[in-house]
Amino acid sequence: MANSYFNRGKNEIFNGSIDLLTDTIKVMLVTSSYTFNADDDFLDNGGANDPTDHELSGTGYQAGFAGTGRKTLSNKAVNLDDANDRSEFDNTVDLTWTAINAGTAAAAIVYKHLTSDAASVMIAYIDTSGFPIVTNGGDLTLAFNAEGILQF
Repeated sequence: MANSYFNRGKNEIFNGSIDLLTDTIKVMLVTSSYTFNADDDFLDNGGANDPTDHELSGTGYQAGFAGTGRKTLSNKAVNLDDANDRSEFDNTVDLTWTAINAGTAAAAIVYKHLTSDAASVMIAYIDTSGFPIVTNGGDLTLAFNAEGILQF
């Protein structure tokens, strides 16, 4: 599967409810048991196939809303790429999980962090950039596509 976008996330970016540069945008890692569905809205929709039900968990990655496994994007930028006819949202700092041994990360979920998982809006499902990644107690560094995390 290629990187994909969640419908609510796209809608909220376009209507201004999500500001990629000023809002807290985070990344969580999920296992292969999570099945992408563009119609899913929040990290915890109350069902059995929510990302929260399939989040990586173990040494170096504490799952959950207050867990230390989720990373905040910093040094965010939006750039116009006329050569490829698109706009790109990027994070210029790679994300690193230290000494992680929590299973296999199949994908990353990019989301707007709010007051709870039930309120946090999913934006994108990223399964390129080296996924799946088997953790083995070493550091895991996620370097997003050089052309940006999101491309519209």
